Amino acid sequence: MSRLRVFLSIAFALSAAGMVRGQISEAQAQGFLAQKPAARHGDEDKLYEKGQNALDARRWDDAAQYFGEAAADNGPHADGALYWKAYALNKLGRREEALATIKLLRDTHAGSRWLDDAKALEIEVSGRKVNPDAEPDEDLKLMALSGLMNSDPERAIPLLEKFLQGNQPPKLKERALFVLAQSDSAKAHQILEQIARGSGNPDLQMKAIHYLGVMGSKENRQILSDVYASSGDSNVKRAILHAFMVSGDRDRLLQAAKTEKNADLRVEAIHQLGISGGQSELAQLYQAESSVEVKETILHAMFVGGNSEKLIEILRAEKEPRLRKAAIHSLGLMGGEHTGAALAALYGSESDPSIRGEIVNALFIQGNAKALVALARKETNPETKKAIVGKLSIMGNKDATEYLMELLNK
Repeated sequence: MSRLRVFLSIAFALSAAGMVRGQISEAQAQGFLAQKPAARHGDEDKLYEKGQNALDARRWDDAAQYFGEAAADNGPHADGALYWKAYALNKLGRREEALATIKLLRDTHAGSRWLDDAKALEIEVSGRKVNPDAEPDEDLKLMALSGLMNSDPERAIPLLEKFLQGNQPPKLKERALFVLAQSDSAKAHQILEQIARGSGNPDLQMKAIHYLGVMGSKENRQILSDVYASSGDSNVKRAILHAFMVSGDRDRLLQAAKTEKNADLRVEAIHQLGISGGQSELAQLYQAESSVEVKETILHAMFVGGNSEKLIEILRAEKEPRLRKAAIHSLGLMGGEHTGAALAALYGSESDPSIRGEIVNALFIQGNAKALVALARKETNPETKKAIVGKLSIMGNKDATEYLMELLNK
């Protein structure tokens, strides 16, 4: 398939998803953000996720393999991968291998937050021989705890806390944490806060941060802010930025976008502002920013938020070609009669051939054959006119077809 046809397919797909109206859901926005280098995960993250899925499905052999491969990459989750590999090996009854893996975790990650979990697992592995078919049903335990939480929270909360500290599969621990997060109990909230601050393993910390964002109270947002200020872990900070977005805390997102020293996290804060609808904050950032790269990121966030008006305004006033092209590209992806009319009007007053070419591409991406036909009729440069006609020839649009027939009949 040609590159042009790929672009056209993308344009039609985006139109079908509702982007022609300048609107975008959080799920769609996250999909676009995933294309940014700062938000991409490596192979190790994918293996780690596969391992967790295998644990939740009790496929212990697969889990041990996935976590072993993830640990071998020696990425940011290597210590967690070693822990869960040992956990899976223990479930398989392979005690010696499980103990060797725990020792490897201890020897190679002396400061790991997984060591407390690993110590508890080591005691379990050393103390009994495991028969995978005779394992107690943790799901039933959690269901009982959830029911007890409704009828007698004071008895349930210490049991849930112990459940979280035990050697349970990731999904069950997440569900236990979710049960705690639903409680109005001060003790339950205290446990959730402690885990968010890093008292548990890193996986649970991410979930606790998410739940604090979902709950969205002023107190929870302050906790998240405190953790953000004290943490040196970029993954934790990225999770908190997402939690700020979920809770609607645009002020803290704006503060991070202004002051964060880590370039990737600053980009993330800007993106989350776009998703949260912080268009006035983005406009403020754009006005004060001097970096072309950061301004490009802000334009992308405006696109995510569907702010075609501001993009058009910036396009008309901006002098930097790179930023003008970025704005044009976003307007092309957004589609709609208003953006098409603005782009066509700019084409008539523009002298820079590269900018004019970008406008033609943008109109093509949004499937705006009517505007392209109008440009072709007025275009006096033979090469430029050929380029426009070339795009019209593969659009399959009624307006495009009629114009092509008109050229053939001349």
